[in-house]
Amino acid sequence: MNFWEYLSDRRELLTFEAWQHASMVFQCVLAALVIGTVIGVAVYRSPRAAALATGTAGVIFTIPALALLGLLITPFGLGVAPSVVALTLYSLLPILRNTIVGLNGVDPALVDAARGIGMSRRMILLRVQLPLAWPVVLTGVRVATQLAMGVGAIAAYASGPGLGEQIFSGLARLGGANAVNMTLAGTLGVIILALLFDACYLLIGRLTTPRGIRA
Repeated sequence: MNFWEYLSDRRELLTFEAWQHASMVFQCVLAALVIGTVIGVAVYRSPRAAALATGTAGVIFTIPALALLGLLITPFGLGVAPSVVALTLYSLLPILRNTIVGLNGVDPALVDAARGIGMSRRMILLRVQLPLAWPVVLTGVRVATQLAMGVGAIAAYASGPGLGEQIFSGLARLGGANAVNMTLAGTLGVIILALLFDACYLLIGRLTTPRGIRA
């Protein structure tokens, strides 16, 4: 069976696994965005706290994916739970770091002007600082998504959902029927999903970035 016949014969399965993969990555990056933004807002004013937060996220980021998944299997078991936790943790560093960088990069004069017209700290954060920092934060989200796409494929090691099942099954059957087709289908599926997500982020950036600070 050639590659195109394989795709046609397993179209429904591949579509389902691609949907699982995309859904898992989206939910994990969204969770990392919420967590990373909250932590970034809490620590960006303090260099020590910011360094501690990014350093902790950086240490987690350096743990090999297979090792982290293996460690998470013990408390969470096999399946979705360890995969979601691992992807969320790996997605955290770029978002947290960019949130801190973006907030610190806001012109202090704009903050002083907002304070001068009677805005509270919360209003300044929501109406001035976060909107101006958003392009930098979104760049972190894009990087996190690309990372999560790759790690999501490795999540099949812990019986996680997604296209990683095709890749792992193909590699386990190298030399057998359809082994290359399975591996290639999973790999190309991950690449296509990554490109689609990135295109969506570019569109979101155009729609949500204030016109005055667009590149």
